[in-house]
Amino acid sequence: MDARDTCRVEDLAAFLRDRRARLEPAEVGVPTRSYRRVTGLRREEVAHLSGVSIDYYVRLEQGRAKQPSEQVLDALARALRLNDVEREHLHRLARPRREVPASSPVVRPGLSAVLAAMGEVPALILDHRSTVVAANPAAEAVYDRPLTGFNTVRDVFVADDDPFYADLATCSLDAVGYLRHSAGRYPDDERLAALVAELSASSARFGELWARGDVRVRNFGGKRFRHAEAGVLAFSMETFALPDGSERVMVVLTPDDEATRAAMKRLVGATEAGRA
Repeated sequence: MDARDTCRVEDLAAFLRDRRARLEPAEVGVPTRSYRRVTGLRREEVAHLSGVSIDYYVRLEQGRAKQPSEQVLDALARALRLNDVEREHLHRLARPRREVPASSPVVRPGLSAVLAAMGEVPALILDHRSTVVAANPAAEAVYDRPLTGFNTVRDVFVADDDPFYADLATCSLDAVGYLRHSAGRYPDDERLAALVAELSASSARFGELWARGDVRVRNFGGKRFRHAEAGVLAFSMETFALPDGSERVMVVLTPDDEATRAAMKRLVGATEAGRA
């Protein structure tokens, strides 16, 4: 087993230990008639709930077991009450993908045309590291800067007192959870690992959230920003996976209220006037 495989086995073991500790016995119908020295479930209780032998489960948590089967992983996911994203992450930790998506900045002309056609609706294309590959003028007006090459996770943590993100706590959880999800999918991505190391060293808040091991993928919902000139901008976010195997997504932010729609008209108009 090489160093990369050892690291993956340890990640799998840590994920199992963490999720076991978070699950209360009452959630899975386990009676608690006596004092418990452990937080969450005991190892033997997870083994019983999943139908896995206690010895094998202990070896999984200790990083001593070989690659578990898909049936075992599914059984553990059910026992630990994992959601769909966490279940996928569990499988990825056990069977990591060695390839890394191409990081070419090239965007198909058709996609560039779609971005441009969005007009006053902000839209941007992100890679699996949450780095912007392309964006339309409306998105750049919201962020008030050129966005190509801009990393949205780094921006969330670059200044803990930055008022730009109106829902900073949720943004932080989403940003870290998505990076954790990508790290599980692409364990050999050196650029992703470097980003995590950089943010862990520069932001205590990032380090604390990363250590929790949470996995999150939020593809839709509300997003609010505090723009220096326009005030609070409220959007409904929808995320679309691009059907080209690039692992990139298109994020579309539809104005959620009349004030935001009016503000976007002014901001995009000012941006286009400045470029004329």
